Order: sequence, then structure tokens, then C-alpha cells
Amino acid sequence: MAQVAPAVPANVVNIAASGFLEVPQDWLSMRLSTTREGSDAVTVQNQLKQALDAALTVARASARPQQLEVRTGQFSLYPRHGSNGKINGWQGSTELVLEGRDFALISTTAGKIQSLTMSGTSFSLSREARQKLESDVQAIAIERFKARADEVSKGFGFAGYSLREVSVSSSDQDVRPYQPRVMAMEAKAAMSDAPVPIEAGKSMVNVTVSGSIQLK
Repeated sequence: MAQVAPAVPANVVNIAASGFLEVPQDWLSMRLSTTREGSDAVTVQNQLKQALDAALTVARASARPQQLEVRTGQFSLYPRHGSNGKINGWQGSTELVLEGRDFALISTTAGKIQSLTMSGTSFSLSREARQKLESDVQAIAIERFKARADEVSKGFGFAGYSLREVSVSSSDQDVRPYQPRVMAMEAKAAMSDAPVPIEAGKSMVNVTVSGSIQLK
């Protein structure tokens, strides 16, 4: 018995629509670090521990949940080798991370820490802010898709449409202000107890809704 090929659907149109929003970043991560070197591994390790403990004492005094959170970062200790290939000393580094929503508090606290110096900053969206942003942008993209579908169906003389297939994709990017790292590091070294100068950028999320509709 011969097989009957399935009917090719008629009046199917592929369309797509996008939405995006850009919002200020609300989460700051500031890294402070220091290095030590010497001929004895234990001595270098103890020096790093002392520097980190002193920084932790200052930072914990200002810590507040979500506003300023404190955590230790990378701690490393490794040998140095001379031209003969033998170990002739030790070098290590330690890192402290201050992060949260209160940029002023984080900056002021970093300025009070004297045993470590700033090695970098990064801005981002908090988890709650990112989830809300993605939800808002998705709603915008869906509404634009529906409006586009209405426009297409009416343009072809049809009363309406039904969805056949639809997919949602998203992407995001950071929009940062121009701010050389050296500026903040030099300011930290020159002004004791002074807040470290910082400036947040923005995050942008783009959502695209694409699919096919059946014109009716």
C-alpha cells in the first residue's frame, strides 16, 4: 500500500521580535591583595597570614548581609628557583574580597585596610536584579512578538493566527564606564583611610522570541 505524504501546512509565517533593557549594576566585588617573599616558606606564610588577619579584622567590623560581605580569595605559596635550578626562596600572595550592594561602605572599608592594596574591581547585577531584569525583558519581547504576529496576519488579510512553534533566547552584556585600574590603585596608595574611587557601569539583557504562526 502506497504511503500518503503528509500535507504541507499552508499559510505559515516565521517571525521574530526582540526586547532589551539596560539597568545600573548593583553588585560590587573589590579584591585586595598583597605579596611577600623570603628565604623561608614558613616565614612568608606567616607574614601573609598576619596581613590577611589584619584586613579581616577591619572588614568584619563593617560587614552587613548583602550590603558588605567578606570572604577570603586566593592564597598561594610557591618556590623561586635560581639559575642552577635549586630553590633559593619563596614567594606568596593572599587575597581578600569585599562585595555587596553598598558601594560607599565597601569603598570606605577598603580605604581603611592598610595591610592589603586593591588589585581589582568588578561590577555586576545581583541575582535578584538579574532575574527581575530577564523577566521584564522577556515580557517585552513576547508582547512585541504578539504585536508582530497580529500585524502580519492582518497584512495578509487574515483575521488572526495560532502559534505553531516558538523559542526564546537571551543574551547579556556589561556596559562599563572608562576607568583605568591604575587610577584607583594610585589613589589607594596616596590617601590613607580614603575611600577608593569607583564607578559602576550598566548591564543590558536582550531577549529574542522567534517562531512560526499559522494564519487563520
